[in-house]
Amino acid sequence: MTGRAAKVPSRMLGMVGPRAEKNVNLALQGGGAHGAFTWGVLDYLLEDGRLAIEAITGASAGAMNAVVLVEGWLEGGRDGAREQLRKFWKRVSLDGSLSPVQRSLFDHFLNYWSGAHASTSLWGGAFSNLTSPYDLNPLDINPLRDALNEMINFERVRACRDTKLFVSATNVWTGKIHVFTAPELTVDHVLASACLPTIFKAVEIDGEPYWDGGYTGNPALFPLFYETEADDILLVQINPVERQVTPRTAEEIRSRLTEITFNANLLYELRAIDFVRRLIDEGKLSTDEYKRVLMHRIHGGSELDVYAASSRLDARWEFFKKLKDLGRASARTWLSKNYQALGRESTLDLSNA
Repeated sequence: MTGRAAKVPSRMLGMVGPRAEKNVNLALQGGGAHGAFTWGVLDYLLEDGRLAIEAITGASAGAMNAVVLVEGWLEGGRDGAREQLRKFWKRVSLDGSLSPVQRSLFDHFLNYWSGAHASTSLWGGAFSNLTSPYDLNPLDINPLRDALNEMINFERVRACRDTKLFVSATNVWTGKIHVFTAPELTVDHVLASACLPTIFKAVEIDGEPYWDGGYTGNPALFPLFYETEADDILLVQINPVERQVTPRTAEEIRSRLTEITFNANLLYELRAIDFVRRLIDEGKLSTDEYKRVLMHRIHGGSELDVYAASSRLDARWEFFKKLKDLGRASARTWLSKNYQALGRESTLDLSNA
């Protein structure tokens, strides 16, 4: 966690508005349809207007929310960002304009997160050991490509200097995380971040294949240590860490394995933050060389966790709006309780991470 960025408290950073008072970095998890919860969180934070967003890191659905937010911001500020997020989630809903083939694949993308891999479904076979997307989806049809190409001006996003963007993907050859930044982003980088290997072919970038960034960083926090000035990281978490129940059915087991896998690297980074912060507080490390990160988290709690299985394949617009409303309510509650702590102390207890 070296490479301490210089503090510049006298100026605001990133996406700002007339009410912006405090700088934060956002970390957005991926998690299928539950990314609509993050949409709600972002919608409320933008409406509230008191936070200046210096940087955003995201994986999978979190990366899509991040890029869509930035595109909307560049078009019309906070209101533009809110509207672009709404349009995106409407676009990929059952009530949107996806073709039947695209809809089938998008449903299956969400189905991955539910663990409900029905063997009677044609696409359900993609989750067995006998088939692969290279067999069942040889044309590599990806419904998200069209949606992103239609809604995102990537040339403008690459030129954005209002906020920093970090999109993570997993290099298939090395097994390591690769974090792409705004100046290099194309639709392929975002699709790579959301490339579930049982559904889509690996996305090739500069001759190397990439899979979903959630396998190695959901989301990656370390870019926010080295390349930003704000000490505060606000994590929007949509995958539960703990479940006080033992999964027994095949669907429950797959679902829990997915949650554990996609939380593993995040927990590792949270433990690292806690370790470095304790050494700083004990005087063993200097803040001239190490960043004392202040961690915060917005999550849906039991109200979101109850949807962990079958609902993650629910692409109905009404369901997306329900998750959005939950995200807005969660953000409102968190901000009301913790706003004064920003810039001063962490509100997320990392001792048990």
